[in-house]
Amino acid sequence: MRRVWTCSGLRWSGDGPVLVWGGGRTSPLAPGRRVAFGVVDGAVRTCVGARGNACPLRAAVSPRGTGARCEECARLDRAHSVAADTLADDPRPYRVYLAWFGPGLVKVGITRAERGSTRLLEQGAVTFAWLGQGPLMAARRTEELLRAALGVPDRIPYADKRAVRAVLPGAGERVAEIRELHARAGELDGWPDSLRREPFAPVDHTDVFGLAGLPAARGVVRELAPGGAVAGELCAAAGPDLHLRTGRGVVVLDTRLMTGWDLTGGADTAGDSGITFPVKEQPAPDAAVQDGLF
Repeated sequence: MRRVWTCSGLRWSGDGPVLVWGGGRTSPLAPGRRVAFGVVDGAVRTCVGARGNACPLRAAVSPRGTGARCEECARLDRAHSVAADTLADDPRPYRVYLAWFGPGLVKVGITRAERGSTRLLEQGAVTFAWLGQGPLMAARRTEELLRAALGVPDRIPYADKRAVRAVLPGAGERVAEIRELHARAGELDGWPDSLRREPFAPVDHTDVFGLAGLPAARGVVRELAPGGAVAGELCAAAGPDLHLRTGRGVVVLDTRLMTGWDLTGGADTAGDSGITFPVKEQPAPDAAVQDGLF
């Protein structure tokens, strides 16, 4: 009888990405590694709970949701969320950043200073630069200043990020866009006095993610399903996404879809294509002892 594992999602650190399993076991991910798993036949995806606590109802959740939480647990999870503006009195310092995901895809955001660049890795930022550091509300005001004055958004859809990863320009072009925005931001009036500005010092994640020479994705996994499976070679990992080389070409798997399912190792049911989960076709980009589950 195969062992069943519960995935807690993908975690980024200075050592790279790892998949985390129930009980704290981890599976490091590196380009070239084989990734293979299936969903237990007859399984139902259940809520992962909130803030380290299990869902008291073990409620069923949609296979297509990336949050894997029922309405009540989602509400509780956001009750102490910086993103939801419910922590205005947080005394910890925050940093404001510009993140670049591809040509024309730049966002402004904030993250706790103690997290370093982890938030940028989690979002799949190809290149980024710090703007400043200070109290939470000062960081928030700076974020809003850039949105209003320069039209820089605070969100970039993952579909847009995935569409350009295989056709990214060279290092100089990757940096140019945020260099210009960093300079324009520095000339704006209205910066909070309590925010310490930082000089332009770009950081590039192309090698960390394994994006050099990345083949264009043929599709994106829409959802996991009972009895389905995937097996492939890891080409790249960026944010929550794994780019897997399968029998049908490179397919992108958002690891957030894995949480809440009962998973087993191996790929006996993946078929010749290497994947039996529903896949949304991806338009061609404009050119050019078991340790965890696997």
